[in-house]
Amino acid sequence: MSAVSQPQNYEPPLPQPQQQQFALLPKIINGGIAGIIGVTCVFPLDLVKTRLQNQQIGPNGERMYNSMFDCFRKTYRAEGYFGMYRGSGVNILLITPEKAIKLTANDYFRHKLTTKDGKLPMSSQMLAGGLAGAFQIIVTTPMELLKIQMQDAGRVAAAAKLAGKTMEKVSATQLATQLIKEKGIFGLYKGIGATGLRDVTFSVIYFPLFATLNDLGPRRKDGSGEAVFWCSFLAGLAAGSTAALAVNPFDVVKTRLQAIKKADGEKEFKGISDCITKTLKHEGPTAFFKGGLCRMIVIAPLFGIAQTVYYLGVAEGLLGVQKK
Repeated sequence: MSAVSQPQNYEPPLPQPQQQQFALLPKIINGGIAGIIGVTCVFPLDLVKTRLQNQQIGPNGERMYNSMFDCFRKTYRAEGYFGMYRGSGVNILLITPEKAIKLTANDYFRHKLTTKDGKLPMSSQMLAGGLAGAFQIIVTTPMELLKIQMQDAGRVAAAAKLAGKTMEKVSATQLATQLIKEKGIFGLYKGIGATGLRDVTFSVIYFPLFATLNDLGPRRKDGSGEAVFWCSFLAGLAAGSTAALAVNPFDVVKTRLQAIKKADGEKEFKGISDCITKTLKHEGPTAFFKGGLCRMIVIAPLFGIAQTVYYLGVAEGLLGVQKK
């Protein structure tokens, strides 16, 4: 039998681009490694940021720290080198799942929201980032709550000492046990609303901006199509610092709501709106940018380092799988 003849103008259909499979385990491991390295490098700055944000100005304008450098100097003088890492244990322990969830969830949702022709609109990038931020607060809220108590303990103790009082030292484990005993597991989720407000907004800004900046740089010569490592690092720096400054007011509110122990004379807050109202009334709008420069200095290298480690594909090398 003769072969069926095709019309003269017939053109075979073009092959459809196949979507790559999403490798979950390597991304989780990379996210964890990235988080640990990043936090270890910038934790002292994060401690200074927390103390500056929790510091409330007295009725006569008195304050314990006059600037970021003043806080750093006084903390180091009073508590030494290891005092700068108070709360780092719980942070390093929980930063692994936190960063793994954040980075992996963003990649997963970007993968799912990518159209069949390989495009990802900006609105979908923002949605993917926002969903990643929403997922991470499951781990972020208790991590931040415990970390803040440890970081701020030195400031509260110093204020108590000036008032002729003493403060009992409490470990993160003791604090977590006490909160669970008194309020159940939800005791560890104090300030979850403010944490969500900060993290979702941050991720909506950060991830699309990082992807846009990362796409502008030169590509690797290995044929992967990915940016060279220094480009990912600089993109992480720029996107991280921009998003950090944009959400700093939310971070101030979250930090103050999660501070369980206050220094004498400091105000208590009932919720997000109460914290915003009282802070605005007694300290003015500039209070919402306390620790802003410090937070930018913390977040920029944290995400620059994290994104670089994440994109280097350390886990793929350890697992002996091809990086996708």
